[in-house]
Amino acid sequence: MYLFRISAVTISRIVSEVCKAIYEALKEEFLKFPSDSDDWLQLASEFFERWNFPQCIGAIDGKHITMQAPAASGSFYFNYKGFHSIVLMALVDAKYRFTFVDVGCNGRVADGGIFGRCSLSSGLENKTLCLPSPRVLPGRNMKVPFVFVADDAFPLRENIMKPYPLRDIPGSMRIFNYRLSRARRIVENAFGIMSSVFRIFRKPIAVDAQKAEDIVLASCALHNLMITKKDSRARYAPHGTVDMEDMATGVITPGAWRKEGMPANNLLQIEPFTSNRHAQTPQDIRHECREYFLSPQGEVSWQYKFI
Repeated sequence: MYLFRISAVTISRIVSEVCKAIYEALKEEFLKFPSDSDDWLQLASEFFERWNFPQCIGAIDGKHITMQAPAASGSFYFNYKGFHSIVLMALVDAKYRFTFVDVGCNGRVADGGIFGRCSLSSGLENKTLCLPSPRVLPGRNMKVPFVFVADDAFPLRENIMKPYPLRDIPGSMRIFNYRLSRARRIVENAFGIMSSVFRIFRKPIAVDAQKAEDIVLASCALHNLMITKKDSRARYAPHGTVDMEDMATGVITPGAWRKEGMPANNLLQIEPFTSNRHAQTPQDIRHECREYFLSPQGEVSWQYKFI
């Protein structure tokens, strides 16, 4: 900056414009939201093949992105955790690629309400996502909808599967939780890869909220580009970067990004959704998936080690 006699204000403007240009150039090819039933079916096929979870069309999660307090913003971005943030809500496919990102919700919004404010939630409510019709799982009788897998930060819904509460649950529920967690870890690893490579996420982002959004969107688009292209994937996410699972024993070797201390990064987990009141239909769907995982058609040999 001093060498080329460029002011900090000019640098900030250049960074923002470059990030906007990156996002606009890449979003149609590398950050495209599924547009029809066939797109969703392709995602479900990949999830089933790689992670043995039927009719799963993505793993969803949200992160608080720490930022310095924007000028004249008061407490608008100040969250209950004690820092200023915007929220990144993301859906990830079976290959660690973002298929949906929603960024910009201010951190002051309670975590339980963040998902309800994003367009993915409204799309589910209004049934405008063009999801495939419910289907019967192999060897079963009940039709089950296509679902996103999530953790306790999200509400249990017809199209959102989350774990059973962990207190005093039988072995069959623990097996379901393991199988869901196995598929859901994909989104954790996607965030981990991105934050370990793009060092902007290692400390509070020192720009205003709009520029922070530009940076996050560009990072997500670049992540997808790098992890999709064969000639860059090995350098961007080399072997050992993501969690590795021994298919014979179920033992998980943590990815390298976890060893760098993800909690110290500035992508911080949103808190659990606290309501325990669920409609019967989502409960029935979760029960049907659990029974499928216990059946000869749906079990994996090592899952019983988690009872």
